[in-house]
Amino acid sequence: MAEKWSLQGTYFESCNCAATCPCIFLSDPTEGNCTVLVAWHVDGGNYGGTKLDGLNVALAVIAPGNMAKTKWKAAAYLDQRASGDQKNALATIFTGQAGGHPAVLASFIGEMMGAHDAEIDYRAQGKSRSLTIKGVAEVEIESIAGAGGADVTVSGHPLCIAPGFPATVAHSKQLSYRDHGQSWSLSGRNGLHSAFAYQN
Repeated sequence: MAEKWSLQGTYFESCNCAATCPCIFLSDPTEGNCTVLVAWHVDGGNYGGTKLDGLNVALAVIAPGNMAKTKWKAAAYLDQRASGDQKNALATIFTGQAGGHPAVLASFIGEMMGAHDAEIDYRAQGKSRSLTIKGVAEVEIESIAGAGGADVTVSGHPLCIAPGFPATVAHSKQLSYRDHGQSWSLSGRNGLHSAFAYQN
C-alpha cells in the first residue's frame, strides 16, 4: 500500500521567457525553448511517518520547444539538511512516484540529468523571492506592481505548478544556473510565485 503524504508551502519559478511566460497557456516559449528553475519550500508536510517541515527542493528544466509538446530535460536538487529518510521521501514525491500533482509534472520529463544533495537557501519576503543553490544557481524575482499597486495574478492556467492557487506575476532580478553543461545568466524575464499544496 502506498504511503499517504501531503505537503504545503510556497513555490516560485523563473525562466527565460518574457513575462508572463506563454508556456503556462500552452503557447510556444518566447525564445523558442524554455529554461526554467522551480523552487519549493515546505512549510509543513509528511510522507507516512516522515516529517518534511522546513525543507527545500529545486528543479532545473530545459524544454526544447513548446512545453506541452516536447519532453523536458530536468535536474533535481534536494536539501542537504534532510535525513536519509527525508531525502528518499522528497525524491519519491518530486519524481512523481508517489502520485499527486508532482506525478503530472514528472510526466513531461523525458530525461533526468541527475538528482543531487545541495545547500539550498530559499527566501520569501514581501514581494521578493530568492533562491541560492550553492555552486549551481542564484535566482531572485520581484512581483510586478499592477493597477493601484496590487499584485498581478494568473489563475486557472493549464500548465500550472500549484493548482488551486493564483500565481503572482514577477520579473527576475537575476537568474543564473551552471550545471549539466548548461550556463544561463538572465535578468528582467518571467517569474511566478504562490502557495502550493500537494497530496496523494
